[in-house]
Amino acid sequence: MNAIEIRDAIEPAIVARGLFIVEINVSADNDIELAVESEKGEVTLDDCVAVNDLFEQRFDREQEDYSLTVTSAGLDRPFKVLGQFVKAIGTKVEVSLKGGKRFVAELTGADEDGINVRYDAKKAVEGKRKKELVRHDERIAMDMVNSVRPFLEF
Repeated sequence: MNAIEIRDAIEPAIVARGLFIVEINVSADNDIELAVESEKGEVTLDDCVAVNDLFEQRFDREQEDYSLTVTSAGLDRPFKVLGQFVKAIGTKVEVSLKGGKRFVAELTGADEDGINVRYDAKKAVEGKRKKELVRHDERIAMDMVNSVRPFLEF
């Protein structure tokens, strides 16, 4: 059993439930971790149970021995699929770029090619002694992005 076979078998039923697949990991011992995200709102325990049941309807444990863990994508994990980026539009995210630059910004747009962010940063302004906060709206190509994750404020 591999991730492509699993995705092909269960993705339509998962999408019909208002969820999307974020990641499928299959170990050499057939330990499967399936991470899902909700298109709107949060993934509930009922969602995880339903996905588990969908999986078991399509893959018989008598024919192939496996263990299955169904999880939500988690707030602490970087985004992996476009659906996560789209869902996060309008929220604060932590952006890490290749080359080491990190910042917190509002995600204002996303597509397969890149993300749009808005953030304030201090910048030298001509005719002023002190740096001032300046609003930046940037488009960043996906190949420049190391990771994007939700920004959690406490």
